[in-house]
Amino acid sequence: MIKIDEPFTCLKCKMPVKKHPDGSCRNHCPYCLFSMHVDLETPGDRLSECKGLMRPVRIELNKKKGVRIFHECVQCGHTIFNRSASDDNWNLICELSRVPSDELD
Repeated sequence: MIKIDEPFTCLKCKMPVKKHPDGSCRNHCPYCLFSMHVDLETPGDRLSECKGLMRPVRIELNKKKGVRIFHECVQCGHTIFNRSASDDNWNLICELSRVPSDELD
């Protein structure tokens, strides 16, 4: 993993996003929870040529990693889990927790 934690402007909601509040790597917008498909093989490698928006589709509760957000690229279909951050929009996370798994297929 390559640690990259820098501010950015969200391509989906256009909100300015600050660095991760807990000093980790920021990989999605805390307001709309969208991400961008920038990594290819390793978090932080920034080698993906796709650059598509990644929409949050559901969450997973993990005993060791906490709440993880499952993202899917709207351009190429690539999927990945990202850890939630303390400043994420928890109303949206709660909404994602109610998505039936059969709606994701």
